This record gives sequence, C-alpha cells and structure tokens, in this order.
Amino acid sequence: MVSIDWKSDLRQRGYRLTPQRQLVLEAVDTLEHATPDDILSEVRKTASGINISTVYRTLELLEELGLVSHTHLGHGSPTYHLADRHHHIHMVCRDCTEVIEADVEVAAEFTAKLSETYDFTTDMKHFAIFGRCRACSAHAAKGDA
Repeated sequence: MVSIDWKSDLRQRGYRLTPQRQLVLEAVDTLEHATPDDILSEVRKTASGINISTVYRTLELLEELGLVSHTHLGHGSPTYHLADRHHHIHMVCRDCTEVIEADVEVAAEFTAKLSETYDFTTDMKHFAIFGRCRACSAHAAKGDA
C-alpha cells in the first residue's frame, strides 16, 4: 500500500497526494509490473471516472518525482513498477510472458566490461532480457524428446 513517505515526499516537492495519484500508486504497487491499461483497469475497480489520460499524466509525474519507474518488456506500452524497490533486471519469458526479477548485481561483470571497453555507463533499471523460463524450457525439452 502507499506509504506515508510518498505523501511527505510529494508535499516537500509542492504536490499533494490526490485520490487519483494514490489510486495509481496503489495499482502499480499491487500489480508490480503493469502497463497503463492494466493500471487503468485496476484503478477503475474503485474509481470508474478515471480515464487513460489521467493515468498517463499521473505516471509521468510520479516517474519525474522518482516514485515509479518504467521498462519496456516487449512491444507495446511500457511497464511500470515502484521505484523504491531494489533495482533489478527483468527477464521475460517469450513463451508464457512471465517476468522474473534478478538483482542488478548478476550483471556487474557485464556492465563493468561495457564501461571498460566502451566507456559506457549502463542504466540497468530499464534492462530486460528475453528468453525462456525454467518451466517453458522443460516443457519445450519434453516436446523435442
């Protein structure tokens, strides 16, 4: 659920935690990895008058304020999650679309090599790797046998 910290953080920056902002934050928190359409569906469970443009404007503001973050987990809309969660890499199964989170530390050697070789600093919070999860790999292996 939405923490008191968010309320004070918004106030310190000159914003209020309006009902719409709270509902969007709660939806992002509940859904964990959600598109704006997913968030709208969740918000409309309690506030049918909210429209998609309100969700987009709210997400844009909340991201500017560092409360939510987004990543692209395939074609289509970005996927949002709370920014105060640890930074993580998204592993997306191409078969079942499950999203698995891994700590960015698993990529430390890779990002160090990018920095050393290309003088490139990575932003791992927007990083997604596509492949096949354990269950889908096992299922595919049975089909090949």
